[in-house]
Amino acid sequence: MRYIFALWAAPMALFWGWFYLSLNDMNFGYVMLTRQLHDFVFQLYGQMLGIDPAIIPGMVGKACIFDGFLLMAIWAFRRRREILDWVRRRRSGPVPLDRPIPFDRLNRATEVGPRLPAE
Repeated sequence: MRYIFALWAAPMALFWGWFYLSLNDMNFGYVMLTRQLHDFVFQLYGQMLGIDPAIIPGMVGKACIFDGFLLMAIWAFRRRREILDWVRRRRSGPVPLDRPIPFDRLNRATEVGPRLPAE
């Protein structure tokens, strides 16, 4: 499952990294990070899809969110037994202690501490 998450996250990081850098024209001397290429790519996609190029980033963002929820649902389905056990443990109440806490250690944790003189 981690490979699936990696294969999903790597292209997302590359796309959104390119999108942010090219949108703000932080090109560092590379043509592929220029605002002109950014506008050209979205103009080209807009012409191919027959839609306004300004709505393409929002559509890609919605698709990324949907894909993320889909991957989380697959992961939760695969781990459903562990998740149900965790929920049952959480509902059963506080975690029982293996051994009682010694009184002196508890007292040290709750005492006020040294008093400093007012300056």
